Amino acid sequence: LFWKRFTVTMEVVISKLFPAGFFWQSAGSLCGLSSETLGFALCTGLGEASGVFFGHVLYQLYKAGGSFKSKDNSAEVFQTAAFLATGTICSGTSWQPVVNFLQSFGLSFIGVFVGTWIMCTYAFNFGLRMARNLYSENMKHVEEPTWLNSKSDFALSITIGGATAFFVGTDTSYLPDENFLIHLVGVYDDYSVFYGAFLAGCSTALGFAVAQTLFNISYPTGKCWID
Repeated sequence: LFWKRFTVTMEVVISKLFPAGFFWQSAGSLCGLSSETLGFALCTGLGEASGVFFGHVLYQLYKAGGSFKSKDNSAEVFQTAAFLATGTICSGTSWQPVVNFLQSFGLSFIGVFVGTWIMCTYAFNFGLRMARNLYSENMKHVEEPTWLNSKSDFALSITIGGATAFFVGTDTSYLPDENFLIHLVGVYDDYSVFYGAFLAGCSTALGFAVAQTLFNISYPTGKCWID
């Protein structure tokens, strides 16, 4: 079970976390809006949610050999994708306003990094809890909100918060000397849209992988959300 956690972690990275960052950055680069606007926030949030939704569906389709075994299996995949995408649209839409807000105080890079982790954790968790309330009545594969799944939802949200924090490393304009991720995932203005999106996907994948690895090695068997 311990090593299975790492297998599932990599599957989540490939199917959801990389597409999330890739699509967020692509949407931001192509929408033609200022990063200070609500339209930009909504565009990037929708882009990221689309990456998670389609990334999950396509990966599950690949695992199923190109076709789902039954209507129920198909329903489970699409309902889970909708559930996760709802959480993602909240954190994805929040990310740029959160970063702008924190940077406006002149915080250190670490201050923005940690603040983004915390605030986007709560944004994603809000989206998950809202999705459970909205979808559970008509989607049998989305469990209604309970105390037990509130704990697993929040644990997942913390790891997603880690992804959003590492995404801050793509911003090469803010305190570059303090940005310890700039040489790994920094996105410069003269990069192509595709390469910038690739680095953005790598940043969210790396952030989630780091956070989830800490969970994988610290949570007792059967207690981690990924179990």
